[in-house]
Amino acid sequence: MKITDVSTIVIGNPPPHHGGKYFIVVKVTTDSGVVGWGEIYTASVGPFVVAGMVGDVADRWVMGHDPFRSELLVRRIMSSGYSLRPDPTIGAIASGIEIACWDIVGKEMGRSVADLLGGRVHDHLRTYTYLYPTGDLPDVYTDPADAAARAAQEVELGFTALKFDPAGPYTAFDGHQPSLDDIGRSAAITRAIHEAVAGRADLLFGTHGQFTASGAIRLAKAIEPYDPLWFEEPTVADQPTEMAKVAAATSIPVATGERLNGLSEFGALARHGAASIWQPNLGRCGGIGTAKKIGALAEAFGCQVAPHLYSGPILGAANVQLAATLPNFLVLEWIRDGSGFHSDLLEGQIRWSGGHVTVPTEPGLGVELDETVAALHPYVDDGNWDDLHLQMHPDPIR
Repeated sequence: MKITDVSTIVIGNPPPHHGGKYFIVVKVTTDSGVVGWGEIYTASVGPFVVAGMVGDVADRWVMGHDPFRSELLVRRIMSSGYSLRPDPTIGAIASGIEIACWDIVGKEMGRSVADLLGGRVHDHLRTYTYLYPTGDLPDVYTDPADAAARAAQEVELGFTALKFDPAGPYTAFDGHQPSLDDIGRSAAITRAIHEAVAGRADLLFGTHGQFTASGAIRLAKAIEPYDPLWFEEPTVADQPTEMAKVAAATSIPVATGERLNGLSEFGALARHGAASIWQPNLGRCGGIGTAKKIGALAEAFGCQVAPHLYSGPILGAANVQLAATLPNFLVLEWIRDGSGFHSDLLEGQIRWSGGHVTVPTEPGLGVELDETVAALHPYVDDGNWDDLHLQMHPDPIR
């Protein structure tokens, strides 16, 4: 079996853009007509630039390659230009293509990707959602009452874990010290959510690498009384020694990983004791094979895995297949809609009920992109490059 075609589909995600403004999906086709789907998670450059890069990488390394040899393929892509190190853009492209190869292999073998990774240890996966602002509750990250109301709504849907990030914007000058307003608002919103869900859901306190270690410790002390399940990315992502200072100073488990690339960057978490909950994004970290290695490394160091999903439904499906095989799986990021996370883009469904995903057993990822529906959602660049997380907060640059 050989790969004969690689194409990229940039799908526009309508407002309110839950999961991002666009999804970059890769379609890989073989000489036997088997199609595999993957998804790329990167926003360092525009999606159409990424699509052009996919074409370049495919021409040099992917066309004619055996999809069963995805480990070799990723190594060749990542070593191009004498780099062979983590990279947020080329690494993401390699990840998306690698995921598609796993989908192809599963379909060719008539087995799910989870079966190819050693089989399911979980048939159902616990999920969490962000507390996204909406028209009826626009001030989730500034108003404790809005935050509490949104939390109660999500718990009624079935979610038993809720993530929120009220600590203020991240900037081009992080890490910084949180202001007194940041600390006070964070404590008030965490308290309100804690009271609203009354032990029915875990609280996942999110930040985006905003703080110095000392600043993060100050903030942690303010929210510790409400017993969050985690304190996410409290310091700049590529400073595990600083993050380790936070982990040692708070009773809240530290979580990180959405911005890390490759096995070596997760290895640094283990060496420094920087986090006990790891959050790889399969569309960036190296794909399914690398994520499985990350899960094994986490297990060896007594850490748990909570795959990150600020992406589209193909990556969501890949996360499900991986998470089902991890003995140290903790919880899976989902995106608000419960049973219908962009389900209109898919042929086949990922079933969600009572806060849990049922792991598909169909071959490959268990879903297919519906190209007809995807074509109805083209991405149009509006020139606004602010990330959605920045749009949640006023005055992103202090």
